[in-house]
Amino acid sequence: MACKDPEGWRAISKLRFDTTPCFEEGILFSSLYAIVFLAGVIKTLSVCLSPPLNRTSKSRWLLRGKILLLTLAFFTSLLNVILVIFLHEPVPLLQSYILEPISIVGIVLLTYYNHTRSRSSSSVLCIYWPIYTLTLIIWVRTAVAKEFNIYRLPIALKCAAGGLGLLTFALECIGPEFDHKPEESKISHENPVITANIYSIWSFAWMTPLMRKGASQYISEDDLPDVKPQDECDKLGQRLKVALKKHSLWMSLFIAYGKPYAVATLLKVLADCLSFSQPQLLKMLLSYISQYQSSRFGSWSVDTAKPDPLQGFAYAVLLFLASTGQTVVLNQYFQRVFETGMRVRSGLVDVLYQKALVLSNDELDRSSGDLINLMSVDATRLQDFCQFGLIAISGPFQIILAFISLYNLLGWPAFVGVAIMVFSIPLNTFIARILKRMQQQQMKNRDKRTRLMSELLANIKSIKLYGWEFAFVRKILQVRNEQELVMLKKLGIVTSLNQMLWGGIPLLVAFSSFAVAAVVSNKPLTSDIIFPAISLFMLLQFPLAMFAQVTSNVIEAIVSIQRLSDYLGAAELQPDARETIKISDVQPGEEVLSIKNADFSWSQKAVQPTLEGINLSVRKGELMGIFGKVGCGKTSLLSGIIGDMTRREGEVLVKGTIAYAPQNPWIMSATVRENILFSHEYDESFYNLVIEACALRPDLELLPQSDATEVGEKGITLSGGQRARIALARAVYARADLTLLDDCLAAVDSHVARHIFTQVIGPQGILAGKARILVTNSIAFVKQFDQLVYIRRGIILEFGSYNSLMAEEGEVSRLIRGHGSTSSSGTSTPYRIGNEDASGSVTPIEEANFTEDKSSVILSEKLRYQTSFSKPKFAALPPTRASASVGLSEENRAQGRVKVKVYLEYIKAASKTAFGLFMLATVAGQAVSVLGNFTLRAWGEHNRETESNDGMFKYILGYGLLLLSQVLLSGASGLLVWVFCSIRSAKQLHDNMLDALIRAPLFWFEITPIGRILNLFSRDIYVVDGILARVISMSFRMFVVTSSIILVIGSSFPLFLLAVVPLGWFYLMVMKYYLATSRELKRLDAVSRSPIFAWFSESLAGLSTIRAFDQQSLFTANNQRRVDRNQICYLSSVSVNRWLSIRLEFVGAVIIFIVATLACAALITTGVDAGLVGLVLAYAMNATSSLNWLVRTASEVEQNIVSVERILYQTEVQPEAPLEIADQAVPQPWPKSGAVEFKGYSTRYRDELDLVLKNIDLNIKPSEKVGVCGRTGAGKSSLLLALFRIIEPVKGTIFIDGVDITKIGLHDLRSSISIVPQSPDLFEGTLRENIDPVGEHSDMDIWDALAQAHLKEFIEGLPDGKGLDEFIREGGLNLSSGQRQLLCFARALLRKSKVLVLDEATSAVDLDTDKAIQEIIRGPAFKDVTILTIAHRLNTIIDSDRVLVMSAGEVAEFDTPEQLLTNRDSLFYSLASDAGLA
Repeated sequence: MACKDPEGWRAISKLRFDTTPCFEEGILFSSLYAIVFLAGVIKTLSVCLSPPLNRTSKSRWLLRGKILLLTLAFFTSLLNVILVIFLHEPVPLLQSYILEPISIVGIVLLTYYNHTRSRSSSSVLCIYWPIYTLTLIIWVRTAVAKEFNIYRLPIALKCAAGGLGLLTFALECIGPEFDHKPEESKISHENPVITANIYSIWSFAWMTPLMRKGASQYISEDDLPDVKPQDECDKLGQRLKVALKKHSLWMSLFIAYGKPYAVATLLKVLADCLSFSQPQLLKMLLSYISQYQSSRFGSWSVDTAKPDPLQGFAYAVLLFLASTGQTVVLNQYFQRVFETGMRVRSGLVDVLYQKALVLSNDELDRSSGDLINLMSVDATRLQDFCQFGLIAISGPFQIILAFISLYNLLGWPAFVGVAIMVFSIPLNTFIARILKRMQQQQMKNRDKRTRLMSELLANIKSIKLYGWEFAFVRKILQVRNEQELVMLKKLGIVTSLNQMLWGGIPLLVAFSSFAVAAVVSNKPLTSDIIFPAISLFMLLQFPLAMFAQVTSNVIEAIVSIQRLSDYLGAAELQPDARETIKISDVQPGEEVLSIKNADFSWSQKAVQPTLEGINLSVRKGELMGIFGKVGCGKTSLLSGIIGDMTRREGEVLVKGTIAYAPQNPWIMSATVRENILFSHEYDESFYNLVIEACALRPDLELLPQSDATEVGEKGITLSGGQRARIALARAVYARADLTLLDDCLAAVDSHVARHIFTQVIGPQGILAGKARILVTNSIAFVKQFDQLVYIRRGIILEFGSYNSLMAEEGEVSRLIRGHGSTSSSGTSTPYRIGNEDASGSVTPIEEANFTEDKSSVILSEKLRYQTSFSKPKFAALPPTRASASVGLSEENRAQGRVKVKVYLEYIKAASKTAFGLFMLATVAGQAVSVLGNFTLRAWGEHNRETESNDGMFKYILGYGLLLLSQVLLSGASGLLVWVFCSIRSAKQLHDNMLDALIRAPLFWFEITPIGRILNLFSRDIYVVDGILARVISMSFRMFVVTSSIILVIGSSFPLFLLAVVPLGWFYLMVMKYYLATSRELKRLDAVSRSPIFAWFSESLAGLSTIRAFDQQSLFTANNQRRVDRNQICYLSSVSVNRWLSIRLEFVGAVIIFIVATLACAALITTGVDAGLVGLVLAYAMNATSSLNWLVRTASEVEQNIVSVERILYQTEVQPEAPLEIADQAVPQPWPKSGAVEFKGYSTRYRDELDLVLKNIDLNIKPSEKVGVCGRTGAGKSSLLLALFRIIEPVKGTIFIDGVDITKIGLHDLRSSISIVPQSPDLFEGTLRENIDPVGEHSDMDIWDALAQAHLKEFIEGLPDGKGLDEFIREGGLNLSSGQRQLLCFARALLRKSKVLVLDEATSAVDLDTDKAIQEIIRGPAFKDVTILTIAHRLNTIIDSDRVLVMSAGEVAEFDTPEQLLTNRDSLFYSLASDAGLA
């Protein structure tokens, strides 16, 4: 390749400010041609065999247009080559002319195959044409400058070919799918990135339609694009799971999601290089200005060419390009790291959820609060780590670049600065270590508080009934105020000192470097050295300041990785605890369950097995009954069958499927129908059969939307009996081969129990053709069992048919003979919110008296034809965007701007004085900083004039003092925010919210999911504690900095103020689009995050049910769906930030360009000093990041203040009556005798519902024992709630010992009377804390109470032997249901109050224990106590002094049992005859 130009191959021309012709044609053009040709060939080879995509006719015309233009360009180019060769044009390099038409052939191939086989424009072509055009412009300028006449023809033809190329470029940018209409089913939810061209991706223009929409209306989930198919949660979780099999968690995360992260690392390095090229360009520009000034006004040697006026403008353009390029690269980097963070979190949430489904029982002492913390806090921390972790690599790289550049500017004095920085790093690590220790402690404090909160919420009903609010609030506030806030204060002080240090070090570095350079160097420190150095020091500030944050991020991530690894490595359920054989069709009489010599234990570490030597066999069509005392292992046996326990030895074999109805029914927060179908397809006829058979029809008629009624978390709006029957209906609907029923008749009325037994469980029931095992304490249907099993202390004592066991003199026969034909077990006090009691129309139930009525006969007929029903199929999963059930009340989600009132409330909760002082300190600090830079400018100009460093002392002194005051002011503002504002507001907001929560009425808790309240107390309080103060202070600081930049530039170049108007308009438009959209997206993100946690905590509560039905995969899929829904919102809210950033930084680049151009223009016209240009440009370069941070922090403030908005909303919950009324003191002791009188009492649950009690007039004498009965929904429980003022009267009142209870404080009332509730609530802590949370009784009293409640032997016999310090797990999980009820009984015994209410107090205990309890109630301990007993085992109230029969919310009968039984028409008589007592 011979160059025919005299200047040869050098790049820059010696003769003029330009490049040489050979360099342009040989290097620039030729390399472009080669690259594009190769790209075309590679693309052709890679896709030519794949089938073309469908294209519309418009798209095909577009392709024809592109090919036509390229063909013309090809012939133009070919003509040029022919002319050059034949006319012997003296071109510098012939080869480049020959390469041009060849390259166009490559472009044609690339255009064709890209258009027909790809969904977006070709990135190669989109980049090639602009670069080609730029090169062409440079070439034309050179050609014209050198010898235009010779080159006339080649220039014309080359420009023609280039012009045609530009037209194809315009068409290429349109994209092959520009008029693509999505199919109806996928209404435009496709991610626009898939079809966007490279400029749209670089500028995030694909987000603009969403932004435009967001500015004019509130956006909803339906407006957001989907995540890419490969980023869906199930695929992400799968990738992580595969990696975890072989590697540690760190490695697995990297293997699963590391590839884009590696690309991001390269992008970050490139962005750093571009950002450090700017000070170099600034130095060139400033030295050019100095030279130009000298050549114009000073002496100039004739030998050297004078500076070209164009040179300055070229530097301005280069500065603009470097700045824009850095912006694009940096934002691509951010997008990638945020996406990686999202993938990490989604993958982890999926893996954590799947792990929770197989956790062994040893691990269940991790409370659900801890597990939710892993999901919400730790997974999110790793997500944050992905976002900032790379700074750990790029930070040192930036520091090295900065020092190389500084050395070039200042020589070795720059290393004085280095020394200071190196010295500061150990200091940083020391502070980081302190911070880490504090952070870990703070995490523990937060866990402790979250755990206490979730206990409080889980047991809120008991806490209110017993009047224990103060005891629980005291516990929470102790952790909050004495541990969490004290630590927060320490953290605040250390953080603000840390901030001061990191702000001060770059200033100290600059000061010391300049001072040393001035003293030792002979070269004068002029502006073209000082200001590039300053901008390098400013660039250094970021990696150093971030170092502190990244160090703490890395540390937090390590802590979280340890916690997660610990959890993921936790023991799992024994996978082979039972062997299951999947059979589609089990034959009648075939063995379904076989257990041989099996030992089971709950813990793998347990010394003694819970169940020993179990041998059982159940065949298809058999009904087995399991009996035994409280805590003997009946429920454990069922747990062993479903695989929840550890099998020590022996074997368990299950054929076919299992259905399970647990003793404490697990009801999901969904509709009644969804709870019964339980992911199976809806089969109308069978569903109706199940509803009839489980006696749910009358209940559904009373629910507001029948079976489409939402039942709230844990089925809270249903009565105990309804919950039990829904759980039973779910087990029946599953039509499994083996159905396990754990005491499911205990919570229903006796006549309902008989109906259910006949229609469902018994020999004529729906399940007659299946194997079924029923655990029960009732002996009503004992003759109908095929097999009876009696368990004692974990051993099967007796086993056989009814007749064979009655013939032996064993436990079973003793039990049956001892209790005669006892009424069926059963208890259901419907504790209903409103609807059931409220409708007042309880008559349908009265008529549906379930003794052989018509519907039962018809049902039996239906059942006779279909002995065994076909298996159900699983229903399809709902789409991702189907919003998850929100529970009974929508989560508060404000729309639009956050109200000013919220900000004012927050500042009020902090301290107005401290806030004012903080603002003052910030403004003063910035003013001092500007003065410091003006000092430098004066010094630089002084040195340029004297051409030496003389007279520097006053400048250095002034500069040093200004820097010192700047550092001190920044430290002061930090302390003011952290210590005086943040902690005060955190305390006040938390305490107000807790106070409002504890004062909320009970029904509020029943319609609000626990997950939502916990989210407020964990996530939102965390924001108020740690994040809000930081973003508010940063936002204000940024506002001050940005204002100072505009002032400095405007005062130096007044013309710049003209540009401020259009730039300001663009900036405000971007802000408007951004703030509106990002605010809604952040809210959508928060609202779509709650269901993930709600689902997690709900699944944890129902683990055994999910496992028994073998639905782990379905529940996992449901979890993945919720995560995907959250990802959709999250991804958009991240892209919005990038959209903003790219636009704002572009504004910054334009500002730099305008300032540089104005400076060059001023230089040529009026002259300008380099010091001023340096100062102004240093500020202009800072403008980019300041503008960006200003909007970013302003929007972060707005996004985070939403937490305050939610907390304030929570504090406005309507409270119940006051706990104490000062002027209404109650005479002590009260009640003395225990007389209870209802006077004309009526009440309803909520204003919009009907009355549930109507005109009740009752007079109960002191120490009278009154039994309360009535059919489901008659108003029995409402009577009890009225007595405790859980519901307030509409008219009338209640007197206890002559005191009107509506006139006294709730605490005085509730702590003076006692209750043993239907559902026993226990909490994590010692046995002593559970019985006496207030701590007002001695140990001796507690032991007496335990002995009377028949628990003393059990507690003394526990292996740990800790007595009252025995640890009770969350919810009392380590006790059986019966033992929990007895514990609640001990609480009542301990209180010794004169009025005692028993609400189904013995529904879960066996008949012997029940008998013992009845003896206590009738014994001397309760001789002087007025007792109200609500029961369905009528034998427990048959010997009361009087019986109250309720019906439809009114008193139907109130008399002695003897009186009522003599009257055959009485309601009591019909109830007693149902139960076989009359």
